Amino acid sequence: MCDAPQSKPKPKITSARRLGLKMRLLSTAMEMLMVEKRDKEKEREQTLSERIPQLKLSGLSAQELKELCKDLHQKTDVIDEERYDISIKVAKNDKETQEMSQKVFEMKGKLKRPNLKRVKLSAEHMLSVLLGSKHTQSIDFKANLKTVKKDEEKKEEVTDWRKNVEAMSGMEGRKKLFDAGQ
Repeated sequence: MCDAPQSKPKPKITSARRLGLKMRLLSTAMEMLMVEKRDKEKEREQTLSERIPQLKLSGLSAQELKELCKDLHQKTDVIDEERYDISIKVAKNDKETQEMSQKVFEMKGKLKRPNLKRVKLSAEHMLSVLLGSKHTQSIDFKANLKTVKKDEEKKEEVTDWRKNVEAMSGMEGRKKLFDAGQ
């Protein structure tokens, strides 16, 4: 058995052929875009000719031309107002869509937590995993811990100081202090 790393398999298509296919795909896509653009332009012209009748300006007096201009101006104002209202609605919908997609993204981020399994490992097993073959002897961690002894602090009993003064007065008091010091 050979432990050599496996190399990537050779592609079945050469890089020159792949490049040629990409170029053909791009040129076909460009042609399709140009055809689509021409079709849209023709459709636009057709709908405009259907909706907007040809203006007949010949033979009109100055007064009739002024009325026609006022009428066209009013129509353009109405259309501009509608276009503005629609653009505001579109902007509002885009903003709501963006906020909703952000909320969905945040929810996905919060919910993606892998289920972890509890694994009980001893200290020796963890060391063998971490150190590998270097770990040969067992280590008792509890034995290496320092033991701390708590010294009990001498607590003086709180008594009436007058009794303490009477008890310590004279030679008897000094003898008690001497005995307590030893």
